[in-house]
Amino acid sequence: MPISNSPKPILFLHGFWHGSWCWADVLARVTGAGARALAVDMAGHGLLARRPEALTRRPFDPGLLATEVSPVADVDLDQAGDLLVSQLEQLAGGNPVVVVAHSMGGAVLSRAAQLAPELVAHAVYLTAFMPASGVPSVAYPQLPENEGSLTDAAFVADPAVIGALRIDVASGDPAYRQRLRAALYGDIDPAAADAAIALLTPDAPAGIALGATTLTQGGWGSVPRTYVRCTQDFTIRPALQQKFIADADAAFPANLTLVHTLDSSHSPFLSMPGQVADIALKLIH
Repeated sequence: MPISNSPKPILFLHGFWHGSWCWADVLARVTGAGARALAVDMAGHGLLARRPEALTRRPFDPGLLATEVSPVADVDLDQAGDLLVSQLEQLAGGNPVVVVAHSMGGAVLSRAAQLAPELVAHAVYLTAFMPASGVPSVAYPQLPENEGSLTDAAFVADPAVIGALRIDVASGDPAYRQRLRAALYGDIDPAAADAAIALLTPDAPAGIALGATTLTQGGWGSVPRTYVRCTQDFTIRPALQQKFIADADAAFPANLTLVHTLDSSHSPFLSMPGQVADIALKLIH
């Protein structure tokens, strides 16, 4: 049923390597239902991305790809959080917005909600990082709860050396491309997954994952939140998703996390756009 006169718009924020493009199917559904919605690019991504020269230099030099310092090595969580706050202000003119963040976008959402809780009507973490107070996102992938994650195997450079988490989006190696598909798009048609890989930004700024946010009761702790667990996620494993929820509820027991579960890979905006849209639409009134 179409929704008219929605009091709260929806803003969608992608995760590492992606861009606002990845929300196209979800946006079609929420706007078709009458909601006002916008997808934005995270700092260092999408139209804000800068690509390493090594990726397109010919002849191709894999050694250079592994050592060239990233052109987004200077992007950090401070910049990403400030950008999201400004995007929220532009979308609703200072009124509160429902924000749906995916993967590393969750850490950026937490920073923005701490900085400007009055701008976030509801924070939705779609199989996203939801780090505890003072803990950087980079601390989580190697925890036992994330055993079985496939993402690190796709890195083609040392993040500590180049300042970014770099993947080879142009690789023609079938085995490597299969690793990317398994990590990010396990329940998506391979042809569609390959099309998505071609749109990815090769460098995700390490500074976003290295940053931490001090969460307070009057800041992030005051914002209603939902976590959407994805049971087939091989980037952020289900046990780690559950840890994010448990830690948040222990820290802020007066504001417990609402939880939805999708039988999806890491990218339900592509495999289950209707279900993602439905979750967001229920929160706009």
